[in-house]
Amino acid sequence: MAAVRDPEATRARIFDAAVAEFARHGVAGARIDRIAAEAKANKQLIYAYFGNKSELFTQVLEKSMLDLAVAVPVDPDDIEGWVDRVIDYHAAHPEVLRLLFWEGLEYGASAELPDESERQEHYRKKIDALRDGQERGVITDAIPARDLLFLLIALANWAAVVPQMRRIVVGAEDADRDRLRASIREAARRLIAR
Repeated sequence: MAAVRDPEATRARIFDAAVAEFARHGVAGARIDRIAAEAKANKQLIYAYFGNKSELFTQVLEKSMLDLAVAVPVDPDDIEGWVDRVIDYHAAHPEVLRLLFWEGLEYGASAELPDESERQEHYRKKIDALRDGQERGVITDAIPARDLLFLLIALANWAAVVPQMRRIVVGAEDADRDRLRASIREAARRLIAR
């Protein structure tokens, strides 16, 4: 009896394998044959479902960013809680920041991203949420909302982006991580203070 084909399950396996491959090796270093082997699928299916390697990376990053946005929406009424949720999300999903880091290395500061307008829309919603908080007087308007978002994201994510620096500067013990988290929360609180 022949095995029953499940295109959606195959597509999901390919996608998960691509996330892991791109997070490990970036766009340039990723290999379609390794993705296919990990997903137990043939390379032709990858191209049929997702297009070329760059298109696959774009889809992987797009879904990762959408998942993050849904899981951790910006909350101008609870910035400290939002920062905590961002830190926790990236601890549970370290591949997201790795994908963003690889994207930065691959595209640099000036090359337009394949899905740049969609990404700008994604961030515009977060900026609008902060702007709303500014207009309601919940957070400072001394810093433009777009700059404030960038600074808060950097604060929440930098330790996860460069864990080796966190370890050698801050320490590697649980108490060190807890102290750093408290410091990040305090810095965020001061950054948004009216």
